[in-house]
Order: sequence, then structure tokens, then C-alpha cells
Amino acid sequence: MDDSTDATTQARRTRALADGATAGDATAALADTTRRLPVLKTYKIYINGKFPRTESGHYYTARAPDGSALANMCLCSRKDFREAVVAARGAGEKWAGSTAFLRGQILYRIAEMMEGRRGQFVAELEAQGLAHAAAAAETDAAIDRFVYYAGWADKYQQIFSSVNPVSSSHFNFSVCEPTGVVAVVAPETDGLLGLVSNVAPAIAGGNTCVALASTSRPLCAVTLAEVLHASDLPGGVVNILTGRRDDLLSHMASHMDVNAVIYAGDTAAEIHALQTAAASNVKRVTVRRASSWSSPGSQNPYLILDTQEVKTTWHPIGS
Repeated sequence: MDDSTDATTQARRTRALADGATAGDATAALADTTRRLPVLKTYKIYINGKFPRTESGHYYTARAPDGSALANMCLCSRKDFREAVVAARGAGEKWAGSTAFLRGQILYRIAEMMEGRRGQFVAELEAQGLAHAAAAAETDAAIDRFVYYAGWADKYQQIFSSVNPVSSSHFNFSVCEPTGVVAVVAPETDGLLGLVSNVAPAIAGGNTCVALASTSRPLCAVTLAEVLHASDLPGGVVNILTGRRDDLLSHMASHMDVNAVIYAGDTAAEIHALQTAAASNVKRVTVRRASSWSSPGSQNPYLILDTQEVKTTWHPIGS
């Protein structure tokens, strides 16, 4: 410690003693001024395969159940959502046009990379209030869910498409096609598994997504974005935002370039607001009220069908 530092320290003690404090009080006051403040990580959002900060420059603090600060999270604005929709629309044609087998391979690759970062997902879920066993179970279920939909990616067409009987000399086919850009409102309670359970079937069917993560448990959503970024998933296919539902719900439903909304929750006022705003462009709103995202009913091929359009074509039978 140099002479100037010694002089500063002595001056602080002298001022404290002059104010009537004891020598011990003065030493404690000095120690308090030099106590290190933790540097919280500021998580970014994920748009078009990149990690920008929110356009608004606003943030909120994610907290553990005991009130301690965990991280700074971007408080996304409507402009962030619009940019994410542009990215999703730009990636849509190529992703929808890729083979179902390739989409299945990419989803399986995501599961492989999540397995490699399993410990981080478990630690983040624990920090957000889950017991170790529950955090491990949710992480494993999220990994397995990507594997599940990877398997369905090249099979759901066989289940839901058909050759229809007609009375004329034509072939009549009904086939599934992706809806387009899907806005996903993740559940508040399951920060990882709930998000995966709604994003995975949408992209398995060739759609692109803009997902709003859980406000109270957002850490795993951004870590998942890091996994997606390092996988073979093209930029823009999945875009992940953080923030408050009140700021973005109406815009997600009214945006004219969003083709469908998946809402995971059971708040009646939010459901009504989404359905009302979506009427402006006849947007499909799917409400999923899963009581437990780890239950068998929370994964099935019908969740892929929710974001598919059935196209029927006629083809004449030649002589």
C-alpha cells in the first residue's frame, strides 16, 4: 500500500472518530466501503442466429426464490419482436423446404449438445428454485423431447396426410404444410421443459418460431439459445426473447406477419386478449394448459399438427 493510500485510510478513520465513533466502528465502516459487489451476468436475446442486446436498453433482474439476484435479463420491446419476426420469415422458406430427414437430424443434434451441457441446465434450474432431483428430471425430459420430435419429423406426414376417395377420374391428396411463423409464449412455471415442449414440435413441422421465455425463470432459455446457435439449426429458425408478457402479448397476436400463436398457460384475461387481437388477420391461437409438461400427454404428434395447414390437391388420372 503506498503513502497516498495510507493517508486516505487514516483520514477516513479520523473523520469517523471525530463524529463520535469508536476505533472499531471506524474500521468496520472502512471495511464496508471496500466490500466487493458481485458482477451479475447480463443475458442477451437470440435473433437471427445472433445475440444482440435489447433495442430498448431496458433490463430486469431475475431473482431466486429467496430474493437474491441471479442475472440481468433483457426487457424486450416491440421492436425486438418485429426484428425477430423478420428473421423468422427470412429463414422460413429454406427451413420448410429442407427434407424432413434433415430436420430430424438437426433436432437430434440439439439433443446431443444439450446432453453435453446438462450440468449447466441443472445448475440453472436449481438456482431458480428447483430441488436437484427435479432439476435433473426436467433437464433429461427436455433432452428426450428433442429426440422424440426428431423421430417424428419424417413420419408425421404418413399419419396426417391421405389419399381421399373421390367419384371422378382424379387422384385427391391431402398433405400437411407448415403454417409459417409461429409465436410461442412459454409457460411461466417450466422454464426449460415447457419452452422445449412447444418449440420442438413447431420446428419439427417446418415452421419458424419467435419464443417469449418465462419471465420468472428465464435462465435456461438463453442457455438453450446458445445450444441452438452452436448446433446445425439455421439462424432465424428459432428466436428467443425475454421480458414481460404484458409488453408483448398483444403485439404477438396482432402482428400481420405472424401466422399462429401458441400460448402455454391458463390466464383467462391473456387468452381472451390473444384471441381478440388475432382476429385481425384470422390468426390461429392454440392454448395449451398442460398441468405438467413432463406428463405423457405433453408430447405427441398432434402438437406438430397444431401448426400445420392441410392442403388438398386434385390430379387427373391420365388414360
